[in-house]
Amino acid sequence: MSKYKMGIRIMPRTEVLDTQGRAVQMTVSNIGYSVSECRVGRYVMLELEAKTPAEAESQAKKISEDVLCNMLIETYKIDSVEGRP
Repeated sequence: MSKYKMGIRIMPRTEVLDTQGRAVQMTVSNIGYSVSECRVGRYVMLELEAKTPAEAESQAKKISEDVLCNMLIETYKIDSVEGRP
């Protein structure tokens, strides 16, 4: 088995009000920067043991949907970070 690092970006769905993103946008705008939109999410890095890159990605998808992401209000994207042949 090989080790694969997978990064998962979790963001609020565009239809969902992102109150944290709005707070950041207002703060940044108040100090003089021009920001038309800001959305705040999370980034999770997993190191997985798997036989193939496809298996590692499948594990990351299952973990994202079962544990990390509330699929009603969030979306996720998986990226291979390193360790992928």
